[in-house]
Amino acid sequence: MTGQAFMPRIRAMAAVLLAGALLAACGGGGGGGSNGGGPPPPVTPTPPANRYAIPAQRQLTTADVQRVIAQAVNEAQARSLAGTVAVVDRVGNVLAVFSMTGASATQLISNGPSGTAPRSLSDLTTFRNPTAGNFDFQGVPAPRALAAIAKAVTGAYLSSSGNAFSTRTASMIVQQTFPASPATGGLESGPLFGVQFSALPCSDLVTRYASGAAPGPGPRRSPLGLSADPGGFPLYKDGVVVGGVGVSFDADYTFDPNVLDTDSDAEEFIALAGAVGFEAPDAIRAERVTVDGTTLRYSDAARAGLLRDPASAPAFSGLPGALTAATGYYGQGGPPAVLAGVSYGAEASGVRQATPGEYANRDVFVLTDGAGANRYPPVAGTDGAAALTAAEVRVLVEEAFGVMTSARAQIRRPLDSRAEVTISIVDTNGAILAIVRSPDAPVFGIDVSLQKARTAMFFSGAFAAGDLLAANFNPTLALGTGTDPAVTGFVGQARAFFGQPTALTGATAFGARSIGNLARPFFPDGQIGAPNGPLSRPITQWSIFSTGLQSSLVYENVVQHVTFVLGATPDTPQQCTFLPNAGSTGRNRLPNGIQIFPGGVPIYRGGTLVGAIGVSGDGIDQDDMIAFLGTHRAGLRIGGIGNAPPAIRADQVVINGTRLRYVSCPFAPFLDSGEQNACQGK
Repeated sequence: MTGQAFMPRIRAMAAVLLAGALLAACGGGGGGGSNGGGPPPPVTPTPPANRYAIPAQRQLTTADVQRVIAQAVNEAQARSLAGTVAVVDRVGNVLAVFSMTGASATQLISNGPSGTAPRSLSDLTTFRNPTAGNFDFQGVPAPRALAAIAKAVTGAYLSSSGNAFSTRTASMIVQQTFPASPATGGLESGPLFGVQFSALPCSDLVTRYASGAAPGPGPRRSPLGLSADPGGFPLYKDGVVVGGVGVSFDADYTFDPNVLDTDSDAEEFIALAGAVGFEAPDAIRAERVTVDGTTLRYSDAARAGLLRDPASAPAFSGLPGALTAATGYYGQGGPPAVLAGVSYGAEASGVRQATPGEYANRDVFVLTDGAGANRYPPVAGTDGAAALTAAEVRVLVEEAFGVMTSARAQIRRPLDSRAEVTISIVDTNGAILAIVRSPDAPVFGIDVSLQKARTAMFFSGAFAAGDLLAANFNPTLALGTGTDPAVTGFVGQARAFFGQPTALTGATAFGARSIGNLARPFFPDGQIGAPNGPLSRPITQWSIFSTGLQSSLVYENVVQHVTFVLGATPDTPQQCTFLPNAGSTGRNRLPNGIQIFPGGVPIYRGGTLVGAIGVSGDGIDQDDMIAFLGTHRAGLRIGGIGNAPPAIRADQVVINGTRLRYVSCPFAPFLDSGEQNACQGK
């Protein structure tokens, strides 16, 4: 049983438990696998359509965007501050970037725990080598416009019609303890630990702008991943999330290390002023969500603390400053102009309802190219004779979708809502075999579900160590030649940790939860004074900007992207990491990086790894259950494929008396049945 699970505390009475509270129960261990045994049950019936409400199509107009900016700038003037405001729509299209007169061009990413000297964009060689205690992204300057865009994207991507999360919420759930505070040492890490390294500018999933940077199909990339710096909020119209606002006004791009106090953060007040009139419904804000007995935070700023009435904001045309182009995001091909957003769910957004010819279940949503084509329909694997077939992939997504449809949501309001997630399937080359999602799943889960699938696949494969040991420096930045020790060194750490010179060569099946166990700055997680896990930085070097292998893998991609925005280099490839290419795909196995919180498991054909499934968008135990049970049920339905054989799962590995985890499923998780230990014995 784990306190890391994304859930409320145990209710005192079973009646209350069944009414909506979820208690974590350890699952996935013991029992037989799902690779065969006995006749398969009848084909799982397709749930009727309309189990989910489809969000109304709403969009930000140009007048809306101008109003948000004017209100934010009005509050900034009252505080005698100059900075940058960005507005995006729900799928990440940048609709405006406004820089006030006198605003500086850059914002410094926070130093590490022992960092003292910021780095210089003029000297790229300092970026790979730690400088004065700063590792990975610690101490790196970033264009102020990119910080504001990342904050706006975070508010939009983490939110839905059932939950509203801000960048302050993100700060709370990604740190080394939960809740994060100097007084909470010894608690486990945040439930979405590592999510900041998603929707990265190098991801092969997220879309890029064509020339002109006009709104189009998403999800768009975020220049700095997701942000934990207070000052980013979602924007709503008629209870529907339509975008986000982000601001950059101070010198430090950071996070809140102490969520037990109440901050007076000027950036948060400025962003809050911008969001007035487009506020998230009170009933779904983060402070209505309880995780492991802790209430999440939405904002430390309140309207009563604003220095000016947002209604008094001047006309947009009279604001001090100007719209500012951001290379690769906004204002390309002509003078920058305020743009209208696209409506989520419309073909132009890149996310729409499936047609009957794609999926019989009308609750299924898919990613599209904006012109009608499903980007990721079920296809066969690319990795040889044992590859998953297109029919098997379809069954996997159908069964996982069915588990989701029956599951009680963790982070959505009202209580007893159905879970809403994105589901991704990959093969052992990392090729995407299918992606589906529910109508209102948060957008962040699209890229994250794919990261989780690839992470579970990669570390379960015989190729993991070899691929990592072959990781090269970024040739564009010319920071070194040959293999990159900042990545390759983690293989030696893992082998020393396991006491096995052949670790990471396919003998163990790792879930995304297992890799998360190994990627924490303490092992076991939260135990102060314990050594770091082998895929993590030690706590003296750790921050949300330097997590270990996760950040090292993508570091040079993101630095190249920042220098591209500044006009110094070409853009980063649409392929994160500099691992060797895999099989016939022409890409490496981790082209959108790795993820280090739960919700992904490998898929096997007998004892042979053939791919993985990743799930993201709800509580982490719900994500685990949907991935694990979906794979199990697919194996029962058609035979031949299933979860890893129990004997090789990571929960059979004990290190210094601590057992790794494989999956953890919620207790009494379903709305449609009284089943309790849903994953036990499977």
